[in-house]
Amino acid sequence: MIILVLNCGSSSLKYQLLDMKDEEVYDLLAKGLVERIGMEVGCLKHQATGKEKLEREMPIEDHTVGIKAVIDALLDPEYGVLTNLEDIEAVGHRVVHGAEEFVCSQLITDKVVAQLEKCSVFAPLHNPANILGIKAVSAVLPSVPQVGVFDTAFHQTMPSYAYMYGLPYEYYEKYGIRRYGFHGTSHKYVSAKGAKFAGLDINNSKIITCHLGNGSSIAAVMNGKSIDTTMGFTPLEGLIMGTRCGNIDPEVVIYLQEKEGLSPSEMSKVLNKKSGFLGLSCYSSDARDLNDAADAGNEKAKLTLKKLTYDITKFIGAYAAAMNGVDLIIFTGGIGENNSRLRRRICENLTYMGVEFDYDANVVRGEDTIITLPESKVKVALICTNEELMIARDTMHIVQNEE
Repeated sequence: MIILVLNCGSSSLKYQLLDMKDEEVYDLLAKGLVERIGMEVGCLKHQATGKEKLEREMPIEDHTVGIKAVIDALLDPEYGVLTNLEDIEAVGHRVVHGAEEFVCSQLITDKVVAQLEKCSVFAPLHNPANILGIKAVSAVLPSVPQVGVFDTAFHQTMPSYAYMYGLPYEYYEKYGIRRYGFHGTSHKYVSAKGAKFAGLDINNSKIITCHLGNGSSIAAVMNGKSIDTTMGFTPLEGLIMGTRCGNIDPEVVIYLQEKEGLSPSEMSKVLNKKSGFLGLSCYSSDARDLNDAADAGNEKAKLTLKKLTYDITKFIGAYAAAMNGVDLIIFTGGIGENNSRLRRRICENLTYMGVEFDYDANVVRGEDTIITLPESKVKVALICTNEELMIARDTMHIVQNEE
């Protein structure tokens, strides 16, 4: 089954075209990115496997035009991989927030779109863009089935005592104020893949997954189910991230609004766009830049990296306690898969739980690897995530079941 996977942002869309033979056997046919949607000049970057890269500037006034540009690239005689439009058998969408409406991936219907629009209040920067992508595909490929795969769905197995805040209960009833969690597609994928890689039974396991990138979250996965995760009502909660502050005393928000005269939207920008690595280091939101700066003696860069290490180590300890033990700890995401120094510093603080670190194995980047010694009581692994493959799998299963 040939499946187009879309990840739509407000002014961009990423895509992959996969030929799914079955759940484990597939070919990546093409991937690409459409940027600057709605701006004067947009840009398409397209790469078909085994062919030259295509880069094209053009007006891309909306997501429908962007989807059309993707289809044209896929059909291009020189740069494309498809002979006709009917080759695309399904489209899978990454949808950021499904609230309590969606506990698993869903075939897109008018009713589902209406429910997604209600969920947009929880993710105003993301869900509207996801919906635009769905509607754009409907306009360009009206007969092709579409499936929504939700970042929040995997975490809907959290118990109420883990997802509720200590606020008046009426706010949960009236506004849905609770912890939802994100990166669920990645946490689900790497926990299952990591369990298999480490020789564990996913249905009888205690796994901590650390998805570390510009946005980061950690999840406690017991017997294949998420029981807790660091992100909450929004992706702001939890670890320090590229530009997000992570956990802070909520009273700080009120204090700063009063002292700085900030509106709620201005305060949100401070917390989401000006904080994290960027705010604390006063240098960069990119961990690679911070590593270089720290090596050059930048004290604020060193402080930022130490805080990141501390946050991750602390949550790993908390989740090991929540599950009464841990069998496997997984590092994934751009930072988790490529920053060997961070992995080492974290694991050196986990000797109390029986982690025996393999310094030689840890030098690897972007390759599934066990980075603990064979005698280690707790295994630690680098497992490469593949959210697009997970979306394609769910899409394939749902469409086949509908047929």
